[in-house]
Amino acid sequence: MTTHPELPVEQAYLDGAYEHLARMRARTKEAASIGSSAAGAVDSAIAQMHLQARLRTLEVEVDGLSFGRLDHEDGDTWYVGRRHVEDEQGDPVVVDWRAPVSTPFYRATAADPMELSRRRRFVMTKRQVDDLFDEVFDDPDSVDAAHRGGIPDPLLAELERSRSGEMRDIVATIAAEQDVVIRSPLDTCLVVQGGPGTGKTAVGLHRAAFLLFEHRDVLDRAGVLVVGPNPLFLRYIAQVLPSLGEAATRQTTVERLVGGRVGRTDEPDVVRLKGDARLADVLKVAARLHLKLPDEDLAISTAWGRLRIPAVALREAVEEIAARDVPFAVGRHAFRNRVRRLAWLGHPDSKGEDAAPSAAFDAEMRTNAELNAAATRIWPSLSAAVLVKRMLTNKAALAAAARGVLDGPEQARLLRRSGARKLAEEAWSLPELVLIDEAEALLNGVGRTYGHAVVDEAQDLSAMELRAVARRCPSRSMTVLGDLAQATAPGAQVSWEDAVVHLGSPPNVAIEELELGYRVPAPILDVANRLLPTVAPGVRAARSVRLDGEPPARQHCLAEELASAVAAAVAALAEDWSSVGVVVPARLLPEVAAAVGAAGVAFGTGARGGLGGVVTLLAPPEAKGLEFDVVVVVEPAAFFEVAGGGRLLYIAMTRAVQELALIHAMPLPEALVE
Repeated sequence: MTTHPELPVEQAYLDGAYEHLARMRARTKEAASIGSSAAGAVDSAIAQMHLQARLRTLEVEVDGLSFGRLDHEDGDTWYVGRRHVEDEQGDPVVVDWRAPVSTPFYRATAADPMELSRRRRFVMTKRQVDDLFDEVFDDPDSVDAAHRGGIPDPLLAELERSRSGEMRDIVATIAAEQDVVIRSPLDTCLVVQGGPGTGKTAVGLHRAAFLLFEHRDVLDRAGVLVVGPNPLFLRYIAQVLPSLGEAATRQTTVERLVGGRVGRTDEPDVVRLKGDARLADVLKVAARLHLKLPDEDLAISTAWGRLRIPAVALREAVEEIAARDVPFAVGRHAFRNRVRRLAWLGHPDSKGEDAAPSAAFDAEMRTNAELNAAATRIWPSLSAAVLVKRMLTNKAALAAAARGVLDGPEQARLLRRSGARKLAEEAWSLPELVLIDEAEALLNGVGRTYGHAVVDEAQDLSAMELRAVARRCPSRSMTVLGDLAQATAPGAQVSWEDAVVHLGSPPNVAIEELELGYRVPAPILDVANRLLPTVAPGVRAARSVRLDGEPPARQHCLAEELASAVAAAVAALAEDWSSVGVVVPARLLPEVAAAVGAAGVAFGTGARGGLGGVVTLLAPPEAKGLEFDVVVVVEPAAFFEVAGGGRLLYIAMTRAVQELALIHAMPLPEALVE
């Protein structure tokens, strides 16, 4: 293939850019070294922290440092890349992809060239420029040259590359509709609906990187929270933000976010109920029921004689403070202050409501056993775990808290259960840990919060889980990513409008839909889409830009030969591809794993070593959000044996970037029959 005649010139320029980046790093490293030996004053420590953070962004081994060049009509030229690079005079050598000047790289079209005369794209491997691709805007046909098969399109070249166990950034290939989403304002709660391969996850992570660039002073301090569906998924995306020079993020799952340890599982109907938003109201009432309004006046012994506090004054204090809707513990503290104040009003030296108590009186009241015991009886201290356990295991307590909210069968059959003798021995399910998190916020307020939150696979989060995430992002600056067609969990979302309500009804909400798929070849996606009318009616099917490719391969075998047939196919595929995902219904997973191991094929699983080698065996729910060169789906009909199985099959089939194989002994689902 003939390469572009200007390739040597561009290679020389980018070699120079790497040299400038190395000098920038050396200067910063020297400054950091000097700073570390300076006096440990607070200002010096802060400066040192910023220097170390900057040093992390100046790693010189950046694959494809620059991926494009913009030539403006006025003669200005800008190189766009993954890092900002400048020369010794401070002039830009490469501009960051997030800078405003880079926007035309992603959005310029033949109809609106955005004052460009030419856009040049680089196809790179590490530091090497493999080829160039020019779009000349006074020749509109050149903008579409790749689609006519003329010059290799960098986007398609990137998609054709073999996958590894880590997701890569997409800064070189962001499409215009994705760029609009990525550059959405910080104050927006952005919901992104998109089918398989539309780049939802990449868009969400790149929006986080863009916001960190645009609002460094706010988000470096407040941080960014990334919530994913499981640890395997987090392992898959772990390097995307660091590869873009961003480290001020916490990546976690809902289970890790709410803390605790999952020790039991619930039936789907129970999971659904415990994730219902109504449980927040039940918990609120349950806490309120611990307040004991007194019927009699309170008399306490003091150095100044017996002081009396009227019961009506105590009741009014409880109700007025409770009406403020502050955390239970904050209200308790306010009530104890109020009780001491009421006691002072009964003191002979008191001059009325406006007079402050004497220091001696206040000191005695703070340690007065009678007063403190009475205040505790009226407004007790309360722990989140105790509150939830009592609600789940005490029939009378549940009935009182859930009256008018949950009906009798919901209380008896779905919610109430037996408990351990000791709180420390209690085994909690994940939905119960989420309830404890809700109770903790209700009782003691919210702990660690963030300036922005990215929530992936959000369609599978229950209302209570969405509330748990939203509490940690009080600004409601969020990126919520998902596909309603892939909702499989009990209590999953059925509409984004409902999800937004559970997120606290943010003032600025935008719901965007990504329609074009980039990962899955059309011959595979078109077959998978046949499942949608049955498993997800009403959800719009994604369209693939990758028109070439092979349709799914189908291999039928006898039931007793299924595991060995899968093992043989996986062994052959592992010879040719860098990543092979094998998605197997849970009941067949042990047998298939044994056969693959017996065939001498090394593999990882969702729980152990997944994505670390060529072959990964997965139960259907573990496949969410991942991608592989080749996917083997085992016994598609067996997916339908569990609730949501049809959607899990759809998910499994759309993990493939190059090839898909269906190996089966049972008849294929009707939608997949050729």
